[in-house]
Amino acid sequence: MTITPDDVRRTLADRITSGQYRPGQRLGDERRLAADLGVSRATIRLALAGLAESGMVRRVPGRGGGTFVAKGKIERDLSRIVGVPALLRSQGVVAGTRVLSARLAEPGDVAAQALRTRPGELVVDLVRIRLADGSPFSLENCKLPAKRFPGLLELPLGGSVYELIEDHFEVRPAKATERIEVVLAAPDEAMILDIEPGAPLLAITRTVTDADGEPIEFSRDLFRADRTRIVVTTEGPGSAQATAANRARVVELRAQVAG
Repeated sequence: MTITPDDVRRTLADRITSGQYRPGQRLGDERRLAADLGVSRATIRLALAGLAESGMVRRVPGRGGGTFVAKGKIERDLSRIVGVPALLRSQGVVAGTRVLSARLAEPGDVAAQALRTRPGELVVDLVRIRLADGSPFSLENCKLPAKRFPGLLELPLGGSVYELIEDHFEVRPAKATERIEVVLAAPDEAMILDIEPGAPLLAITRTVTDADGEPIEFSRDLFRADRTRIVVTTEGPGSAQATAANRARVVELRAQVAG
């Protein structure tokens, strides 16, 4: 019986999902895998290409490279507003942060419109790298109205901004409008996120308001597409008519805070 590349791909996928191969583990080289599975190196090469395309493994070229089991994807639930540290902790992932810059700045036209700032008003401009189990997961740039949150820059900014503004200013996020698109990583973004230039990223642009409808945050976050899965929970009749009515429309993903 001939063993096809799909057979080998399924065998290796089963080993990954069963935990025999752990996230981040380097698989054997093609020669060793071929001998282990009793197939040619060409068959192994095609099987690994299929696994890489599905995101189960990543292939690193050059000396010291090889094929590695991809780290598990982190679910980004757009049905609720939650800071990245809490999101990671809820999935058993160790959260970390590197603050790249924190300053007062002019908001720019798009952020000024989203935050409804007046001419001359400044924003707290915060750029951070979020880490998941020690490796870069996302690059975020959030802006908050400085007038509403005086002294924010003097607080520790390595955790959740939402928790900070609730604890120190008694402001809670109540609603978020998020827009998602796929973009390609620029060279500087790729370097920061430890990926190849041109790799896909999920760009999420978010405007958050409080219970009174006043904007409190405008941000643009870049998530590694190879480590992120978007989850949305919706409720409704789900009829064919409703589905048809929503076709060809831009969908804004909104998250509502419970309680």
